[in-house]
Amino acid sequence: MKRMKEGEEDSDSSPSKSPPEACKKVRKMSKELEAVAASESPDCNWARLPQELLLHIFQYLPLLDRAYASQVCRGWNQAFHMPELWRCFEFELNQPASSYLKATHPDLIKQIIKRHSNHLQYVSFKVDSSMESAEAACDILSQLVNCSLKTLGLISTARPSFMEVPKSHFISALTVVFVNSKSLSSLKIDDTPVDDPSLKVLVANNSDTLKLLKMSSCPHVSPAGILCVADQCHGLRELALNYHLLSDELLLSLSSEKHVHLEHLRIDVVSENPGQHFHTIKKSSWDAMVRHSPKFNLVMYFFLYEDEFGPFFNDEIPITHLYFGRSVSKEVLGRVGLHCPRLVELVVCANGLRPLDEELIRIAKHCTQLSAIGLGECEVSCSAFVEFVKMCGRRLSQLSIMEEVLIPDHKYSLDEIHWEVSKHLGRVWFPDMMPTW
Repeated sequence: MKRMKEGEEDSDSSPSKSPPEACKKVRKMSKELEAVAASESPDCNWARLPQELLLHIFQYLPLLDRAYASQVCRGWNQAFHMPELWRCFEFELNQPASSYLKATHPDLIKQIIKRHSNHLQYVSFKVDSSMESAEAACDILSQLVNCSLKTLGLISTARPSFMEVPKSHFISALTVVFVNSKSLSSLKIDDTPVDDPSLKVLVANNSDTLKLLKMSSCPHVSPAGILCVADQCHGLRELALNYHLLSDELLLSLSSEKHVHLEHLRIDVVSENPGQHFHTIKKSSWDAMVRHSPKFNLVMYFFLYEDEFGPFFNDEIPITHLYFGRSVSKEVLGRVGLHCPRLVELVVCANGLRPLDEELIRIAKHCTQLSAIGLGECEVSCSAFVEFVKMCGRRLSQLSIMEEVLIPDHKYSLDEIHWEVSKHLGRVWFPDMMPTW
């Protein structure tokens, strides 16, 4: 205290001290106080936090905040570079002139490649629609020669992105990962120019570990290419692809005794041009899949014109989740009710001006596992809708119906229907004001 008083007297007696000298005095005093605090209560010294605790804290910080924290002291900087923090990383590559999304700083990318490429295991690339961003992603992939990735995802926030990159450049970059990883278990490469030869490289180096493959909208892959993957990767549990890659041979390969039980199969049925022809999958092939993997989910997204549904839903199909992204006819929905006994979820974005009363009742009667339904630009009488809900009962965990869909009749008005539906659901229910799917 005496020293402090003397200091105060000195400061009072010399008001003309220059600011630099005053700053030096403040710094000196702060350092002394920090030293005293550290010696008297070492547990309060943040610089001495165990690295295990720092690691746990850093895992919850955004990357930028983590980088700022690494500048606090040497111990925090060491924690910032711990391998555990770099096993999972998402590269965000966006052009500031054309995208409002944030981007991973180029200097940080260089540091990651230099110091942490061998630590990366779960990696994804999120790129905008520009070719520059996609090429930057390919450049990074080409440098991951010392990595051993377990998962890789290439995500385009908007088209065309990777499809604009020269095919040779993309394949060369992807091959680096396929050859060096050896233990790749999950691969998501939708909307990319991947081709059959590159899939053979994937299989040659990762056949024992690959469990998930998602590659919708890959025009350079043929049915033979995806069949090669199914024949060699017997641990494959999840697969997503376009309908033109689906074949009877592929389903039989996935149903072989050597193959594990498939858990999830997603098929996108997309029409590029009106009047496009689609092939038919045999009922016996689907039956083989159900016998081999009785609990697998078959998810199908349809983006077809009404006159293109001819090959579909004529025989029983083990579909569990069905989405119609374009208008679908009453006839097709009627076939769905007859031939989709495993149906769990149904979404119809549009139908037309003819009520779907009979079709909904048929679906409720035959699709006994249905638990979620969404209807957009359709029409259903209130009486038929109440009957549908009554038949399905409380198993309907998700009921998303636009208010405009429901047509009042002699039994129910719009004001009355929510009470009746709520009674059969066992919970309060109201029609949606906008789509929720």
